[in-house]
Amino acid sequence: MSGCIKEENKLFNDVIGHFNKIEGNASNVSKDAVKKLPKPLKYFGYFMAGLLLISILLMIILNLFNLGKRKKRFL
Repeated sequence: MSGCIKEENKLFNDVIGHFNKIEGNASNVSKDAVKKLPKPLKYFGYFMAGLLLISILLMIILNLFNLGKRKKRFL
């Protein structure tokens, strides 16, 4: 069976190999690619992901505390 996957890095069939060569598909990117990034770029990515998570948690917590204290608006 020539079209079967035997290892992780081998292609499924010739069509996918041709697509990767022509289109430049990044399907073979592994988790090791993050280790190859420059340190400032890697730390900036970690900072942005952390900032996103902290801001989401902060919004949820603040909305829970502010749930019963909504102000009435008079138009």
